[in-house]
Amino acid sequence: MPTHNRDIAAKFDELADLLEIQGANVFRVRAYRNGARTLRDLPHSVVQLLRDGTDLTELPGIGADLAQKTREIVETGELSDLQEIVQDVPESLIDVMGIAGLGPKRVKTLYEALGVRDLAGLKKATESGEIQDLSGFGKKTEQNILEELATRGSGEKRFRRRDAEELAEPLIEMLRQIDGVDQAIIAGSYRRRKETVGDLDILLSCSDAGPVMDRFVAYDDVQRVLSHGQTRASVVLKGGLQVDLRAVARESYGAALHYFTGSQAHNIRVRQLGQQRGLKVNEYGVFEGETRVAGRREVEVFEAVGLPEIVPELREDRGEIEAAQTDKLPDLVTLDDICGNLHSHTDWSDGAGTLEEMAQAAKARGLSYLAITDHSKAVRVAGGLDADRLARQIDAIDDLNESLDGITLLKGIEVDILEDGTLDLPDAVLARLDLTVCSIHSRMNLSGDKQTTRVLKAMENPNFTILGHPTGRLLGERAGYQLDMEQVIAQASQGGHVLEINAQPARLDLDDTHAKMAREAGVKLSIATDAHAGTHLDLMRFGVDQARRGWVTADDVINTRDLQGLRKLLRG
Repeated sequence: MPTHNRDIAAKFDELADLLEIQGANVFRVRAYRNGARTLRDLPHSVVQLLRDGTDLTELPGIGADLAQKTREIVETGELSDLQEIVQDVPESLIDVMGIAGLGPKRVKTLYEALGVRDLAGLKKATESGEIQDLSGFGKKTEQNILEELATRGSGEKRFRRRDAEELAEPLIEMLRQIDGVDQAIIAGSYRRRKETVGDLDILLSCSDAGPVMDRFVAYDDVQRVLSHGQTRASVVLKGGLQVDLRAVARESYGAALHYFTGSQAHNIRVRQLGQQRGLKVNEYGVFEGETRVAGRREVEVFEAVGLPEIVPELREDRGEIEAAQTDKLPDLVTLDDICGNLHSHTDWSDGAGTLEEMAQAAKARGLSYLAITDHSKAVRVAGGLDADRLARQIDAIDDLNESLDGITLLKGIEVDILEDGTLDLPDAVLARLDLTVCSIHSRMNLSGDKQTTRVLKAMENPNFTILGHPTGRLLGERAGYQLDMEQVIAQASQGGHVLEINAQPARLDLDDTHAKMAREAGVKLSIATDAHAGTHLDLMRFGVDQARRGWVTADDVINTRDLQGLRKLLRG
């Protein structure tokens, strides 16, 4: 039976996907998606809430129907509505819908016209040339599908950082509670805060490793034990994530932590610096001849080769060695620097909270301002706002601000960038706002030239403030649309526009390389949660991690300003 919130939420997401393919009522689909978001982001276990007798309808976005279905999933492990719909719509079509450009209507057409039931069937139909003959598809769509299928077919399985964290953190906490354990740290790309990870390396320092290895392989969430020794063990968790545990001698722990944190390219550079000083640097320490001269603490490795300590997020050999040598390492942005959030949704569109609930959630998290940026009318499935509804929301925000204390709501909109580069709402109403988040939610399969022209034209609008989730990617599901980011960054620099680092774990868009390009071009950034519920404001840390990997400082981020400073910046 599902015991994790993420597993319960996944069933509602799956049901919503299949209902959307089936052509069900958009409000019903949205209700399941909102419910899934709420459950996934709860700080407490749903199972425990039910055991405690909590009324789930008190949670945002959870009505009586979803509360009953949540209880059904917890008690039986199944969802009867989901079992019924898969009689008519194969579950494997969800994977097909994950291909860029294949929304529910197109997936339904593929299923009914060509019998496509899964990615293998899609590949076969595409390679045979059948898809280009379907109404509304064409040869270019067929080619785009082939290219994305080829991309998906390469490389190892990777986990979004947040998914890996949900599996890893309870395990690492269990290890740290064992008597005799001094340190247990997850190294690798996880420690470097990469957006996805392939597996986990945990480094252990303890008085007696054998019993710790025994506890590790007996951990409740272990699905399969790959190896079990006295100082090393490897398992696959029930979520499919491989975890390797290594016990390291105390005198070598810092060196091992540096080595296994990586990246490989960074480590090579550090070893080269050591060689220039007659030193050998490896996972066991820093050696002069046969004598270990450093290695107990990680900072000792850097000091031995003449460097200040470099934070894990920068260890990619993208200039951090040279910056460290010249005392030019950036003072990276931190979560404590963030003063507000500039991308959030309410129940005026597809969010789960009211204006006041979102305001209070932001205040409770120490923010001083929150921009309300509900969807515009082009996103019909989200109940997007037309000009009249936006005007009413502007008035509602003004009224609410008069009674709020310690938090200010900013008036905004996530306005769609239409195919021709115009914005989805009239300039007259957009001009009344504090800011706009301008995003693409349709026609993601345009050519690179057309997509870039689309965005550049939108940026010419005087009401354009922030480019939301700039590439439109969904990690592990959908590649970003074709976009010349160098041109976009150049235009943003020239026009004083802001690029968003969307903190949603499925997006983390901009990526770290584009964030670094942007700040080097003098472009300001907004780290924003794209919150659809109050709990989503807690996702800010993932955006901050992404920004840090991109060498971003607090000054590069507009929402590190206090309210007065932000207003001044927005006014130009």
